[in-house]
Order: sequence, then structure tokens, then C-alpha cells
Amino acid sequence: MQFLIHGVSSLNLTNDYLNHKCFLNQGTYNSGSKYKDNLNICLRAVRTGSSTMDGFLDMKMGEAPDSANVMFQCRGDTRGSKCNTCGDTAVAGFRKRCSMNKGGVIWYDQCFLWVSAINEDVQFKTDYKNIFPMYNPNNVRGDAKLFAKRVVDFLFELILTIPITTKRGSFLNLYSAGEKKLGKNTLYAMIECVSSTLDYESCLAWSINKLFKNGDIKQGGRVLGMNCVIRYELYPFLRS
Repeated sequence: MQFLIHGVSSLNLTNDYLNHKCFLNQGTYNSGSKYKDNLNICLRAVRTGSSTMDGFLDMKMGEAPDSANVMFQCRGDTRGSKCNTCGDTAVAGFRKRCSMNKGGVIWYDQCFLWVSAINEDVQFKTDYKNIFPMYNPNNVRGDAKLFAKRVVDFLFELILTIPITTKRGSFLNLYSAGEKKLGKNTLYAMIECVSSTLDYESCLAWSINKLFKNGDIKQGGRVLGMNCVIRYELYPFLRS
């Protein structure tokens, strides 16, 4: 089988809403509160794009108990104005779906936004609670178990190709994507971790193992989390 690591051209590029979770245990804030002011400053930084041109923002504003913490990251192939557009979408989506909540996370195809009233170093510690799989509705033709094994093997191969010396601001860009021939089909896949997640290999391995844990073997799938993201499809879904 041919193994290629290079940019994957896009034939089906979207920025669909995927999922969200409001952190109800962090409570809500009132209009005119100091927390709201601090949160607005952080979210404006995401929307203006001046701090996210390289695809990543980790920002804290204010002091406890009114400190607002925001982390925003675009997918590895989404940069510049495209990242800014996704930032606008994520902020608007968070305000709509987690209105007045102090914390929450929202995922889109090309970016995700995390908000918290608790000062946490989520980029350095893997959160295994807020991880979930999604699947392409199409079934695999032929030997599904063999297909799943090849997907898993390829994703683990991609881990070995992560260019950990590539800087994203003061953080590491833990991202890799590629394609591989599977008979008449071509498998496209990507893996990515948030900034300098210290244990990124374990985070990715855990996500890969979760992908087919319940016997869901489809033509495409992904696992989304606050630290790591993986995805595979039988069609291109990334920019070159």
C-alpha cells in the first residue's frame, strides 16, 4: 500500500457546527457583571483575528472570582482570514447556545472555542470527559474489521509524522495529515492536538482507540475533544 504524507486537496470543505457543551457547574453571569466584561474582552480578541492569525489563542482576563479564560484553535489547514471567519462563527455560536453561561466548549469543522471561569491549563492536561465520536452515515463495503485496522494503523503512523518543532506562536503546532491508498479507495486522515499538550501521544492513542470502541465502523469518522482531534474519510476534506 502506498503511504503519502502531504497536503490533501479539498473537494468537500465545510465549516459545519458539530457539537457543544455548556459547563453548567460553573454557573451563570449577570448582565453588567465584571465577569461579562472580562469575557467580552477575550471573545473580541478571537473575533478581531489579530491574535489568531497563526490559528491559536490562549487568553485570560481579570482575577478570580471574575477571571475569564478562553482558548481558541483553528484546524491545521485553516489560517488567516479563514480562521478569523471560523472565530466569528464560534463566538456567535457560543453566545447563542451557552447564553450567560460562564463556561462551555463548542466545535466546528474548522475550529473550536473553549470558555471557562476556572483558570485551568487545559492545553497541558488532557480532558477525557469532554471527548465524543461522530461518524459518516455510510457503511463500509467489504471487510469492515480489516478497514478499521487499516484506519487505526494509518492514524498511528501519522502520530510519528507530527512536526513538533513547528512553532505556533509560543506553542507547538501538533498537526499532521495525509492520504493512503486502500485498494481502489484513498483514505484521508488528520490528527491534531491543542498547542503543547504534554502527553499528546497518549491523548491521540486514546482517541484512536475510542474511534471503533463500540463497533461503529463507517466510511468516515472522527473523535473530538478539548485536547486532541482525529478524523478519517474516503474523500478529501482538508485544504492543500
